[in-house]
Order: sequence, then structure tokens, then C-alpha cells
Amino acid sequence: MYGEKLLLWTITLLLLNLTEYSARAKTIYLANEKTELDWWQTAVIYQIYTRSFKDNNGDGVGDLKGIEEKADHLKDIGVDCVWLSSIFKSPMADFGYDISDFNQVDATFGTMEDFMSLQKKLKSLGIKIILDFVPNHTSDEHEWFKKSEQKIDPYTDYYVWKSAKIHRNGFKELPNNWQSVFSNSAWAWSDERKQYYLHQFHSKQPDLNYRNPELVEDMKNNMRFWLDRGIDGYRLNSVSNLVEDSKFLDEPKKPEEIAEKEKNTHKQYYHPYTMDLPETYGMVKQFKDIMEEYKQRDGKTRVLIIEAHTSINNTMKYYGTDPGAYLPFNFGLITKLNDGSNASDFNDAVYTWLENLPRGKWPNWVIGNHDNHRVATRMGPEMVDAMNMLNLLLPGTAFTYMGEEIGMEDARVRWNQTVDPMGLNVGRDGYRELSRDPERSPYQWNADVSAGFTVVSSTWLPVNPDYWHLNLAAQKQRSHSHYTVYKRLTALRRTRTMRKGAFEGHVLSEWVYAFSRSLKGAETYLVVLNVGSQYERVDLSSLSIIKEENLMVHTSSVNSQYSIRDTLNTTNFEMRPKSALVLVSEQYFTSSALPLSTTSLVVLTFSWAIQWLSNGV
Repeated sequence: MYGEKLLLWTITLLLLNLTEYSARAKTIYLANEKTELDWWQTAVIYQIYTRSFKDNNGDGVGDLKGIEEKADHLKDIGVDCVWLSSIFKSPMADFGYDISDFNQVDATFGTMEDFMSLQKKLKSLGIKIILDFVPNHTSDEHEWFKKSEQKIDPYTDYYVWKSAKIHRNGFKELPNNWQSVFSNSAWAWSDERKQYYLHQFHSKQPDLNYRNPELVEDMKNNMRFWLDRGIDGYRLNSVSNLVEDSKFLDEPKKPEEIAEKEKNTHKQYYHPYTMDLPETYGMVKQFKDIMEEYKQRDGKTRVLIIEAHTSINNTMKYYGTDPGAYLPFNFGLITKLNDGSNASDFNDAVYTWLENLPRGKWPNWVIGNHDNHRVATRMGPEMVDAMNMLNLLLPGTAFTYMGEEIGMEDARVRWNQTVDPMGLNVGRDGYRELSRDPERSPYQWNADVSAGFTVVSSTWLPVNPDYWHLNLAAQKQRSHSHYTVYKRLTALRRTRTMRKGAFEGHVLSEWVYAFSRSLKGAETYLVVLNVGSQYERVDLSSLSIIKEENLMVHTSSVNSQYSIRDTLNTTNFEMRPKSALVLVSEQYFTSSALPLSTTSLVVLTFSWAIQWLSNGV
């Protein structure tokens, strides 16, 4: 009897384990063979941090002519659209995100003629271009702010001004406890106006007042300026902060045991009065209407990409209810994953977005940008190809941050080399944690001086010393490199299956994650990632979507033991730690074929157990 109880207990544990690994094998359909997809839905959008891509004039800072010089690289790796980080006229307190004139190119990057020449070059290669637009604030050197300080109409209320609280001993007090994203108070005093102005970022970035209709119209006209010059859309920066509470109420502080762990004071508070207010969503809708205004003229879609660092529920609201090319960034693959994440974590990061996606809306995927540590640094260099497979082969629009195609890592930037205000604001002891300089280091083109980024040895940020071996030119010489893997993946994105096929995620074991892409009448693809630190034996027999005994390797990561066209037995093959594979079936299937459900497996197994015990009795 003891043996029978032990057997039942063992079976129960097995089923619980099986349930954990199978619970989220849910099929997601976003399109079908008849669905007409717009350009932005199938695109690889490549972010260029302009200062760090390529220096053409030898001053150690990247520029527009440098991008034009290297435009053929973008075509070579399968980029569909380039997103340029801010290039507008700026004093550069926050390296272009403190704008003093929305209608001029900053001289650091070139001229309007340089921009038009770059755009012409990209268009000749079939590559679209979108620009960063910073709606929340300007530079304090913008003419609007200077006139607002002087109370010259109509600019008097173009910014958020507030009088000081006067303490009973006569001292001035801050209007409230609002904190800057860059740490410390979000209020700065103007001696000229004798009031505080709000700056939710740098003190040289005063917040605009979106309760002022004249300001709103002027900002819309700034957007129209570049649309009139042929760009294909915008990425809106820091949208969550657009509108603030009109009563200027204090924000609640987090519990002390949580707050005391944060070096940045902004993270010590909750932000119900400065983020994601209803009026913010209404303002984004007005920006969307401008994109539609231009589409009505010529039938060409302009895309609007929305940066909002907020909760999943608030983020999804930025999709809105109206149709159109609107994408709030999906940062889940950055915020939910790290170098210790297991297969269930990967599955959760993917399904969290897909299952919360409003009906009829389109997903997108991001693994890096100029504000987050590079994917090779966060996840480890051995995970570069696996993360690119995830990013490029999941259903939806894919964003690539420059250098991810060759696996660039963060540079180590000393305190005396630090220029990022977010790092400088917290001082020498905390700058490594908060500085964004490491992920902004110059692109590594070759093993020449300064990695081929410039002809001079002095660059605005230090080049990563590993450029002597980690560079584009070296990877082009190898038959199997991050570069060659990336190119195979962007080519694979152009297949019918990857554009319109169903998605299904599978947690095969604690450390092996897989997902399938399938479309009726087309090829089936299975992506398998070993995200663990040990060899893993893989068995795909539980996936009824896989019909063959053997599968062929379409693409393998550089650290895999397998090569393209190798044949693997689906019931038993091994994978090295952190390696990844794209497997392809040569046999067509029907998209209605789904894996055996967890419930069915439970019923079958318990039926077998009961029958065995009955026979034993």
C-alpha cells in the first residue's frame, strides 16, 4: 500500500510540474493570410543614437553625414526604417533632448541640407525615417521660455509656473514635493519671474503647459514642420509626464524600507499627480490626429511610437480605441528579463504583452535603447543571438538599437568621463548605477583608431576597448557571427509565416523556452532557447504542432554546436548553455493543430494510474 501511495504522490508531483510547464501554451492569432499589413507592422525599426553612430567631420561626435556614409549597412542587415534620436537645435544639457528650436538641425549633427540628403539616400534604399519628438519640455534657452520668464504674451503660460510657499519665518518653500526623473526636486527658481518652474527632468528642461491651447497648437505645428519635409512618423519621448495635476498635490512617498534603497529620489515616490493623467491620453490622441491628417492627403501611413514608462494597464491605454499606426513601446523584454531569468520568466514576458493587447492592436518588441544597458550586458554576451531571435521572430514590429546586430556591450565609463546628467546628479558613488553613458558608446565599425567611428582618437564618449575584436568588419569576415545570424533573422521575418503566422509559447523545462510560428499552407518554424547555464536535453514530442521525427536547423546561435541544415531528432537533442536555434519543418500543417492540452494529459495519466492500481489489487 505504501508503494501505491508513493506512486500516486510521484505522479501528482509530475503532473504539477507538467502543469507549470504547459499552462500557457496558448495560441495567439494576430493576422491571417488575407490580412493586409501596413509597412510599420512588418518593419525592423533601427534606432540610431546620432552622436554615436558615425562621425564624418572628424570632431569625435556622430553626425548626419556619418549616417549617410553608412546607410548601405542598414540596407545590408535588413532594416526597414531608421529612428534618429533627437537632432534638433539644443544646448546639449541632455544631449539633444533639451530643444531650443524644433525647426532647426543642431550644428553638431549638420544642416537641414544634410538631413534632406540623408533622407534622400535612405529613401533610395527603400528605408523610411522617423524622428524623435520631445513634447514634454524644451530647453530653458528656447525663445518661448525666455519670453515666458518675462511674462510676454502669448508665452506667459506656455510653461508650468508656481509661486513659492512662504514659511512663517519668511523663507521660501517649494510648491510641493514633486521629484525630477533625474533625482531631487522638480522645481527650479527663476529670479527674473520670481516663481518656480516645473522640470520633471533636467533643470534646463522646463515643462510645457499642455493646459494652454495656444501652446498645444504651436507644438502641433512643430510636428507638421518635419512631416511637411517627408518624414514617416515620430517617436514621442517621455509621454507619461505631459500633463500634471492642476491642484499641485503632494505625491505619496513609498514605504521607508523601499524608498531608502533608491539613490534616485524620483523612485522614492508614487506618481499619481505627474504621470498618465487622463488629459495626457487626450493630448496623445491629438498628436495621433495629425498623423491621420497627413495620411488623408496622400494615403501614406505615418507611424507614432509612444514612450511611456508606466504600468502595463496604463501603457495599453496609449493604443487608444481609434484605428491607426500607434505603438506604445513594449519594454517587457528589458524590464522583466535578466541574466537569471528562466523559461517561465521568458514565457511570462511575452504573454503579458500579447494577452493585454487591446483587440485589433499590434504588438512590438524592444530589447535595448539609449536609456538602458545593452542586451549583451544585461543578459550576458552568450545570449545575444537568443535575444535577437526572440526580438525579431515574435509576432509584431521589431526595434533594434544600433550595435545589437553585432552584440556590442556597454563601455565602462569612468567618473571623470561621465557626461550623462542622470549619472552626474547622483554623484560619484551612485553614477555607475544610473548613468546612461555606457550604452551610448560609439559604434564599433572596425579595429582601426576609435573603432572606425572617427579618424581622431578623442571621442565624445570612450569607445569600448573590446573593439579590437568585437566589430562589424571582423564579423563580416566570419561565416558564423552575430552579424550573419542577424541577417538570417531579418530575412526570415519577410516570410509569410513570420509576418502573419500564429504564435504559441512553450516552457519545455525550467531552462528551455520555445515558441512556434505557424500559418496554414506555409512553413512552420520553432525557436528554441536554452536560457540556462548548463547543457540541456530537449524533447519536442509533446508539441503536436511538430509532425516530423526530425527537424532541420534554419539558424543557430554562434555558441551552438549545430550548423545550418543539420538534422535533429525531435525527441532527443542537446543544447549548449545560452544557445538558441530556429528549427524548420519540411512538412506543411494545419494551423488548427494544437498541442494536447494540460487537462487532457492529466486525465490520461490519472486514468493510467488508476488502471494500474486496480490491476495490482
